[in-house]
Amino acid sequence: MTGFKNPSPAPLLGARVAAGGARFGVYTTTARRCAVRLYGPEGQVLGTHDLAPAAGAVAGHYEVEVPGAGHGTLYQFVLDDRELPDPYARFLPEGVHGPAMVYESRYVWRHGEGVARPLSEHVLYELHVGTFTERGTYAGVRERLSDLVALGVTTIEIMPVAAFSGQRGWGYDGVALYAPFAPYGEPDELRRLVDEAHRAGLAVLLDVVYNHFGPSGNYLTAYSPDYFTSAVRNAWGDAPNYAHPAMRRYVLDNARYWLGEFRFDGLRLDATHAITDPNQAPRHILRELADEVERRFPGRLLIAEDDRNEAKLVRETGLDALWADDFHHAVRVSLTHERDGYYAAYEPGPKTIAETIEGGWLYQGQIYPPRGEPRGSSAAGLPAEAFVYCIQNHDQIGNRALGDRLTESVSIDAYCAASTLLLFLPMTPLLFMGQEWAASSPFQYFTDHEEELGHAVSAGRREEFKHFRAFSDPAARARIPDPQAEETFLRSRLQWSERSQGEHVRVLALHRQLLALRRKDPVLSRPSRERLEARADGQVLVVRRWNEAGSTGARAKAHAEERWLLVHFGPGTVPLSALGLPDGQTRLLLRSDLGTDFGDHLPGDMAFLLAVSPI
Repeated sequence: MTGFKNPSPAPLLGARVAAGGARFGVYTTTARRCAVRLYGPEGQVLGTHDLAPAAGAVAGHYEVEVPGAGHGTLYQFVLDDRELPDPYARFLPEGVHGPAMVYESRYVWRHGEGVARPLSEHVLYELHVGTFTERGTYAGVRERLSDLVALGVTTIEIMPVAAFSGQRGWGYDGVALYAPFAPYGEPDELRRLVDEAHRAGLAVLLDVVYNHFGPSGNYLTAYSPDYFTSAVRNAWGDAPNYAHPAMRRYVLDNARYWLGEFRFDGLRLDATHAITDPNQAPRHILRELADEVERRFPGRLLIAEDDRNEAKLVRETGLDALWADDFHHAVRVSLTHERDGYYAAYEPGPKTIAETIEGGWLYQGQIYPPRGEPRGSSAAGLPAEAFVYCIQNHDQIGNRALGDRLTESVSIDAYCAASTLLLFLPMTPLLFMGQEWAASSPFQYFTDHEEELGHAVSAGRREEFKHFRAFSDPAARARIPDPQAEETFLRSRLQWSERSQGEHVRVLALHRQLLALRRKDPVLSRPSRERLEARADGQVLVVRRWNEAGSTGARAKAHAEERWLLVHFGPGTVPLSALGLPDGQTRLLLRSDLGTDFGDHLPGDMAFLLAVSPI
């Protein structure tokens, strides 16, 4: 795992440093002549070198070795008479439309291959490099690693860094999947970030996008139209053509590249429901990816964002976990009573939340109202850690019209109660950057496209979310920030100084205490769906967890340990005597407001975490 390995008989594509120079490789089905053109630091042409068919390779593969073209050399490929960026570039210092750089890593790894821990011990922390710190770079993230360790998370999940158009963006419109986005820093700065995270005991996951390519800077089709298929369309145009070996190889090699050369501990796969593989020969691309990761990088994680609630993605395809958005939606509508868009499919109240927790997700084959068709499958047998739960993430904040966080819609007390629920459950929790202190900065949708494309993307976004009033009502639409404006990007940066101010102090302290309990508590540190119960009692959500010694009924043991979470999202107070607590010793482990009083009533917008030793 110390370097990139390619099992394919085809030559390596892009540029690789070789003895005394560099080897350049291209796959094209469109050109009669293929060459590589080298440039000096001032843009002057240093020479043009023809590529020849690669020995023993399938038709369309060309290569050449150029003496003297070492690290730092800029180049473009020439197909017939057209100069083109390299879609396999390892670094694009001038952006996706400019020349690539021959890049040889000089980084010396110091802290091992990665951080190995069971999935059940992961607490994910999603961040966007450009807005996580004022610097907006890999180095800026590195400087905050100690804060994440002190918080108690175990795993950083970095939003996509594959090169995309412009100087800022979310990263989901990447087009050169091997080239880390230049404004964040050189590739070796990314390697250093991963290495330093490992030194601190933090695993690092990378978000990758294999369901579509961005609309600007995608030059793959100029090399071969076989990379995409018009038979399947998505919001960005023709879909990746996984029926063709060229596209399969592009993404499989890319996954090996990130896990091998950059030592990421796993990948978060964006929108796998939108990955279409009509060929499926001999395996669906996701199955092939899972097999490759298991074979070459055992222990590395594959976590998918997938809105289908399909348990077979874990059971059969071999993925480790799925984003389970039903939990987010159930909590959100219960707190805010929002019912537009897809929130209409969720009834507010603890009953919906309890059903979601008990089932893993809410929809297990029922008719899903937004689509009028069945959605989901039974999640019986899936382990708790296979469900990634959150109350905020980049989508559920950033795809709101104003990019507003949950604290803009609910009280701090209600927010803290929801946070306590999230971190009490045995499912894999995900926090979005700044969530731990109730950051005031929004996370808005921002881009830096060419002007015409920027307008088209903004219009497409409004069409996609037209079922939400804020995107359809003319008065509300007028308030939506311009994604192309730099101020929209700057407004989304975290303000780290907030952590020592006002209510932010309490919220941060709560998250630290909850994460410490997940690590140390004899019940909460042993996640299991078999030892989990959730029910609604009026406006109170009652969740019970217990350890191996615990049981119910006549076989209950005096030394059994249980943890009860009582969450009251309604108004007024509820007597604890009405909530079915068992007879025995009960003590308060935590109140979501960090209070220490333990009376006989549960206030509104409050969660009590109790240790119970039943008789």
